[in-house]
Amino acid sequence: MIIPTEERSFIKDRPVGRLGTADGAGFPHVVPVCFAIAGNTVFIPIDEKPKRGDPRDLKRLRNVMENERVCLMIDRYADDWSDLGWVMLRGRARVEPVAAELHMAIELLRARYPQYRGMALAQRPMIIIDVELCTSWGDLSVQSSMSVPAD
Repeated sequence: MIIPTEERSFIKDRPVGRLGTADGAGFPHVVPVCFAIAGNTVFIPIDEKPKRGDPRDLKRLRNVMENERVCLMIDRYADDWSDLGWVMLRGRARVEPVAAELHMAIELLRARYPQYRGMALAQRPMIIIDVELCTSWGDLSVQSSMSVPAD
């Protein structure tokens, strides 16, 4: 199992991760992202939040196409440093230009983020990470940060 149970619970409890990519020359780029996980695969949508220009031209997408090696950091900060914790997922990423065939990923994302229920995620690109390595540090106990929408 690449992502152990404790790390998986921590990941599912955190609403935001930081995606690290690098271009072909190795210049790094880090952005906060929403994500869903299934098995050892992470799905990162390119959603409808305002972006400058065509979303297919985003630096994170261009980087993945030049250099498939990525890192996703999911962390928790607290003023009480005994509560600090993080999980780092490293792997190979690819860009699905149109996520229409990724029905399960879209459903996972919509269940996790109510904001996605009204977005046309199927017509937009999605980053898919095949996780190869999981490392962690600190307190990984679940201290819920995901708000559960009332239906």
